[in-house]
Order: sequence, then structure tokens, then C-alpha cells
Amino acid sequence: VQLVESGGGLVQPGGSLRLSCAASGFTFSGSYMYWVRQAPGKGLEWISVINTGTGIAYYADSVKGRFTISRDNAKNTLYLQLNSLKFEDTAVYYCTTASWGAPINWGQGTQVIVSS
Repeated sequence: VQLVESGGGLVQPGGSLRLSCAASGFTFSGSYMYWVRQAPGKGLEWISVINTGTGIAYYADSVKGRFTISRDNAKNTLYLQLNSLKFEDTAVYYCTTASWGAPINWGQGTQVIVSS
């Protein structure tokens, strides 16, 4: 299994970014995929989950209405659209595979810095 995140960067408050996660080595379509983040000096925070087969997704309250998870099964790619970014969204963002409600395989992460 390989997960490669990209798309992070420096953005001003209120700005937007789109993160991507290229997946390989497993059957992407029909799997559950997570986005998880870790802010500086803090623990891991689950952000969102999607069933790549149905497209049904759920979000943490901290990002609901601002972030959107999506996927392109033809490209084996997971996305996270980040809108209305806040300082507290600064973190390393990881995509993970999931099984029985737990993250299993992790990418290397992509850094998002929200700063003015």
C-alpha cells in the first residue's frame, strides 16, 4: 500500500487549498479512507471519512461546512478541499486507509500553514 499526499502549502486565513492523496497497492474503490491531521504540539485529529464506493462522507465538527472530502476512483485519488481556512487548521494532513474504524496505512503527510 502506498499513499502519497500533496497540495499543502502556505495560505492566508480565509483562503483555500485542495489536498490530494494518490493511492496504490490496494483496491481503492469501495474502501474507506480517512483524512487525519496533526497540529504542532498536538495529537492526531480525525477530520473526515469517505466510503469511496458510495461517496458517503462524514466530518469532524471542527471542519464541517468548510472542508469537503471527495474521490476519483478512476484515478485512485482522494481529495480534501479546504475552504475558509483558519489559523487553527495549521497542521500536517495525512490520508489513511481504514479498517474496522481504525486508520491502517498512512501517507507521509502534507503540511498546511495558515498564516497572515
